[in-house]
Amino acid sequence: MVEKITHNLIYWTLVKHEAWNMYIAATSKGLCYIGSQGKPFEELAAWVQARFPGCTLEQEDVKLQSFAEELVEYFQGVRKSFSLPFDLRGTPFQLAVWKALSEIPYGQTWSYSDVATHIQKPASVRAVGTAIGANPILITVPCHRVIGKNGALTGYRGGLDMKVQLLNLEQTSSWVNA
Repeated sequence: MVEKITHNLIYWTLVKHEAWNMYIAATSKGLCYIGSQGKPFEELAAWVQARFPGCTLEQEDVKLQSFAEELVEYFQGVRKSFSLPFDLRGTPFQLAVWKALSEIPYGQTWSYSDVATHIQKPASVRAVGTAIGANPILITVPCHRVIGKNGALTGYRGGLDMKVQLLNLEQTSSWVNA
């Protein structure tokens, strides 16, 4: 079920830093979307239409500057966590999974079964995978830190190349900033 919101604006901007190029969006409550690396604006527009029906997208570079700055700091390897508010909307199960993802330490990985165990639902590995795939704010809720139990890289909304780049960034930054 799609939750109604009390206002009709979703603010967006394009974050660019070196090779990184992605759309982000926020409500008046906080960050609600981070797009996949290099994807077109239409991906954001379709996401908003599906999850916030009746809302209008409005470009607001200034309002989203703090969010963009934190992402750039992350890409530079100087930020390991995010401090700005999120506006996450999902089922109670999805919210529990996304909270667990936020508890995976920077530069480390967990398996899907680790996440399921962490939320005290060890038999829900497939459902955990589905919830992870629905994570709307890539990077800030670090679903890229989840890998297969055998250590294999598995699906990622941003694509496996983006997942590899993020994991490599965190490994390099962990060494540099240790």
